[in-house]
Order: sequence, then C-alpha cells, then structure tokens
Amino acid sequence: MIIDWTIAPITASISILVAVYLYFYISKQSSGTEKMQEIADAIQEGARAFLKVEFKYLAVFVAVIAVILTFVPMVADIGLSSLMGIAFVFGSICSAVAGVLGMTVALKANVRSANAAKQGLNKAFPIAFRGGAVMGLAVVGLALLGLSVVYALTGDPEIVLGFSFGASAMALFAKIGGGIYTKTADVGADLVGKVEMDIPEDDPRNPGVIADNVGDNVGDVAGMGADLFDSYVASIVAVMILGVALSNLASYASISFVDVPLVFAGLGIVASILGVAIVRVGKNGNPGTALNIGTYLTCIMFALITLGATCYLDINIGVWASAVIGLVGGVIIGITTDYFTSIDKSPVIKTAEASQTGTAVNIITGFSYGLLSMFPALLGIAFASIGAYTVAEYFIEAEGAGVYGIGMAAVGMLSIVGMIVAGDAFGPISDNAGGIAEQAGLDEEVLDITAKLDAAGNTSKAITKGFAIGAAGLTVIALLAAFQAIVQAETGVTINFDLMDPLVLTGALIGIAIPAVFSALVMLSVGKNAFVMIEEIRRQFREIPGLKEGKEGVKADYASCVDIATKGALKELILPSVLSISITLAVGFIGGIQALGGYLAGSIFSGLIFALLMSNAGGLWDNAKKYVEAGALGGKGSDTHKATVVGDTVGDPFKDTAGPSLNTLITVMSLVASVFAPTIVLYALL
Repeated sequence: MIIDWTIAPITASISILVAVYLYFYISKQSSGTEKMQEIADAIQEGARAFLKVEFKYLAVFVAVIAVILTFVPMVADIGLSSLMGIAFVFGSICSAVAGVLGMTVALKANVRSANAAKQGLNKAFPIAFRGGAVMGLAVVGLALLGLSVVYALTGDPEIVLGFSFGASAMALFAKIGGGIYTKTADVGADLVGKVEMDIPEDDPRNPGVIADNVGDNVGDVAGMGADLFDSYVASIVAVMILGVALSNLASYASISFVDVPLVFAGLGIVASILGVAIVRVGKNGNPGTALNIGTYLTCIMFALITLGATCYLDINIGVWASAVIGLVGGVIIGITTDYFTSIDKSPVIKTAEASQTGTAVNIITGFSYGLLSMFPALLGIAFASIGAYTVAEYFIEAEGAGVYGIGMAAVGMLSIVGMIVAGDAFGPISDNAGGIAEQAGLDEEVLDITAKLDAAGNTSKAITKGFAIGAAGLTVIALLAAFQAIVQAETGVTINFDLMDPLVLTGALIGIAIPAVFSALVMLSVGKNAFVMIEEIRRQFREIPGLKEGKEGVKADYASCVDIATKGALKELILPSVLSISITLAVGFIGGIQALGGYLAGSIFSGLIFALLMSNAGGLWDNAKKYVEAGALGGKGSDTHKATVVGDTVGDPFKDTAGPSLNTLITVMSLVASVFAPTIVLYALL
C-alpha cells in the first residue's frame, strides 16, 4: 500500500462524514417541552439573523480583496497569479460553512442536552460533547479538504496561501463581530440582572437573556471555530512553503518536505475521531476530567500513529520529533491554563476569597494571576520552538531545517484540532443548556447537572484558547520565516531582520503597538454597546409593569436587546478589522521589506502576551464567580457574589472578545505580508 499526501483529503472527507453522522444523532434526540422549544427557537432565530447580516458585510469585503488578488501579480508564475483571488474566496467560504454547520448543531444540542439532564449527567454529557464534536470535525475536515483541493489543482503552496488568507480574514471578522455581540449581551444582562435586580443569570424576566444565549453561539461557537480553522490552515501552508526550499537540499525516500504536513494533518484527523469516540463520563463522573483524558489520549494516539507513518514512509525522524515537541508544548499550555482557570484550583479560589472585600481586590487579584499565567505558557512556546528547531537541524542537516521544524511543531500542536474544537464548542452548548433549563423552570436537580457541565465547559474553553494562542505563536513564527523565504525567492537576496537596522526597529515598535490598539478598539466597542444594552434593560424593568415581579403573562421584549447587540457588533467590527490589514500594507509599501519584517516580529511578541493575559484572566474571573454561585463564601446574592459578577463582566471582553481575537489578528497580519510580498518587492524596485 502506498501512502502519500492524498491521505489528507481522504481523512478530511471521513471527518466530514462523521460530523454529519453525529449531526443526525443530535437531531434525533428529544428537544423537551414546548416551553423549552420556544426558548431554543428564539435563540436560533437571533443567531441566524446576526450571521445573515454579518455575511452580507463580509461578502463585500471578500469581493473587494478577491478582485485585488486576482488582478495584481501575487506570485512569480503570472499564469497562476489570477488563481490567488479564487483561492481566497474558496478559503472564506469553507471557513464560513464550517462555522455555520457547527453553530447549527450547537443550536440543536443545547435544548436537547438540557432535556437529557432530566435523566442524569451521563445522558446530557454525550449530547453536548457530540454537538461540539460536529463543530470540531467539520472545521478540520473542511479546512484540510479545501486546502488539499487547491494544492491538487495548482501544485503551488503560494496559491494555497491565498486559501489560508481567505480563512483568516473570515475568522478575524467572525471573532470580532461575534465577540462584541456576545459580550455586549453578557455584560448588560449580568450587571442589571444579577447586581441590580438580584435575579438569577438566565432568569426569563431579564430582557437581555436571549441575546446572551445567542451570543454564546455566534461568538464562542462560530467565532472560535473560524479562529482554529484559520490557525490550522495557516500552520500547514507555512510549512509547505518552507518545504519548497528544503526539498531542493534534501529528500525523503517516499514523500517531499512540502507534502509531509498534509500527511501529519491527515493522521491527526484519525486521532481526533478516535479521541471523540472514547470520551465518556459516568453518572456521577467529572465532565472536566473526561474532556482532559480524551484530549491527552488523542495526543498519545497522534504521536503513535505518526511514528508508524514516519517509519513506513522513511520520513526523517527529526520531522516527527518536531511535531511531537509542538504537541507536548500544547499540552503544557493546556495544563497551565487549566491550573489558572479551573474552578477547583488555587488561583480561582483565592480570587473568589479576595472578593469578600469587594470588587477592586477581585480585579487586582484576577489580573495579577493573569499576568503570572503568561510565564509558563510562554516558556512552553519557547521550549517548543527551541526543541523543534534543534532536533530538525540535527537530524535533517540542511539549511532552513530549523525553522521548518518550528513549523512542524505548530502542525503538531494543531494536529488534534478536531478534538480541541469539540471541547471548546461543548462549553457554549452547556452554557445554553443551563440557560434554557432555568428559563423553562426545570427542577433544581437538572440545574445542578447543567451547572456541572457549564463549569467544565468554561474550563475547556479556556484550555482551547490556550492551545489556539500557543499554536498561533508557533504558526506566525513559521509564517515570518515563510515571508522571508518568499522575499528571498523574489529578490534572489538573503534577507535578515537586524534589530539595529532603524527600519526594522521602527517596524517592530509599530508592530508591538498594534495588538494593544486592536484590543482597545474591540473592548471599547463592547463598553459602548453594553452601555446601550444596560439602558434598554433598565428601561424595560422600569416601564413594563410586573416584569420584575414575574407576573403571569408579562414578558420582556427580548427582540429589542437582540437588535441592539446585532447592530452594535456589525457596526463596530469594521474599524479594527480593516485597520489591521491596512496598517500592515502601509508599513510594507512605505517602510519596505525590512520594516515589515520587524513589524511582524513585534506584533508576534506583544500579541502573545496580551492574548494569554486576557484569555486566562477572563477565564479565572468567570470561574471565581461560578465558585461562589456553587454555594461558597455566601453564595448567590451575597456581596461577595456581586463582586465576582463585576469581575466577570470585566473579564468577559478580555476572554471572549479581545484575547482570542489576537491570535487571529497576528495570523492575518503575517498572511497579508506573505501574500502581498511579491507586490511590495515589485513596488520597491520601481
């Protein structure tokens, strides 16, 4: 039997088929009472309305960029240059389809998981997790299949770069728009409902509750899926480009350096499918433990399967070792994130205890632990980079082998992305299940079960963000090397980025500032829209007689809050998205290749720092609130609880808007630089 890179589209197709099978499994489950179905339908309607309008905005952007890429020479082979725009559109479509498919099944799984909770934890968990698995397997399947199709038709990794750019641009818009939406609703609903009105989080009296549930789907499901779709494709493409130069210096017995990442990605899908199949939780089990065990077993299976393929194909062992080092780095980041954000670990408990003195100390403590959490995660990325570089240099013995090894480390870290996204999407599905159960008035025992699922989901989301950020760090390092390789191929001159060069230094300083500016813009957008949302919720409580008391027949105007969140998010997503692309091009065309190289390096370092800080601090604040809500330190309604709610609302745009958007931002910036590198070089020669 001959194995080559075509294993990628084969396993990708299998992944999509398994996702479809799980989709029908979810659809067959009971959706509960008429009241539960009514709530689920309202969430579904709001989510679809948002995506429908968002995609209209995105269609214009995609069309404009596609025209530019089609008619401006982007690769050395002019005959292939026109295909760049088509690849860009195809990448955008694949990313959008993966997000919509995942969100659609999440909207089905939430109410079905809530209904299954009536029969126990072991009945509700599989529905929520398999709903997330549809998202995970759809993301990895569509990403790898689309990438493989472009590569099969063109044979040029630089054209595949266009596919990656399309996926990344779509991810950036999806993360910003979905993140602003979800936190606009969440902050407004929490501050007025919990702090001012002393009502539960998902109480049907709260006018913002449906918008909050919608936000979980458009931000945490569709947005995060697009984010990891983008990182996954970008890591593979970066290694393929680096492999072009390396293939001229060394070779394998059965397969080229360009094709190896496709083989490893395909085998990663096999490991992810097996991982999804083995995740189980008992009647009184711990969902968080089940998710973690599933992730670790998936890592082990990937390492063993790829080792077998490495031996069978006579692949240089340094390539396999680099991928495994990246995978281990991802586990280290995941363990770090788990420690700093889990509800039963010291940082969360101490932050909750600090809240007994008020909101200020809660925020100080949580922010401080967020700062501490960066160090081990950055060490994990650093050691993964050094380790992968060293083993690749040692075993491959060819110029450029080290950076190729770093790229393979990113591929290794993202190889099990199907399993990682499954755990991530499990979070918002569980959160929605708890909301539906509470709004439908289900028993306290059911609410306890959905609360356990929600707490586990909150931690799994935080771990996923850690994986995504770590993988993005390794990916953009590989993309920086790919950018360097493309420029050298265009100019025939060896390019180095010396920090003592004033152009490189200037670019680096601008690059360092961009993630901070970007974060400020998106969080200011959340604050601005949340202000409008809070005023609307207060107005309804003030002007609708009997709403606060919950009189029979009195209903909140949910639609107005959904409308505020939708319009606000779509309006605010444009500036930060366009700014990130336009500044990258401005630095390249004005400062040249040297300035652009420094700019990318600066953005990588500050982007990783901000992303880790905000994601981990936000997750910590959220679980400190849940720790108190579980009955500790006075429980719900206490002053300590109110302090943790305020801390959580500060953390909301940290962890669900700015933080996870930053890894997409630095990937987009790197891809823009690589895609437009030939044009920038041509402009400099005029």
